[in-house]
Amino acid sequence: MRECARVEYRGFGLGQLLTAALAGAAAGAAVAYFTAPRSGTETRNRLRAMSDDARQRASNLPEAFQKAAAAAREAFSEALVEGAP
Repeated sequence: MRECARVEYRGFGLGQLLTAALAGAAAGAAVAYFTAPRSGTETRNRLRAMSDDARQRASNLPEAFQKAAAAAREAFSEALVEGAP
């Protein structure tokens, strides 16, 4: 007897929906940014400033991850001491 593969459709999850919405917003912003009436020099200066800002924010990420990891370790230790269910 031949077995049929069963496919279940569960729909989109919240994470997928938010990712799609953010990707669409980013694409729309990029199109609007590049089609706005500005001179080439002004657009390049704005892009340079944006990339410098992104580079600065990226350099702060390791510190933020360290703080988050320390907070998670502390919360875990407290939960162990308190005997959380």
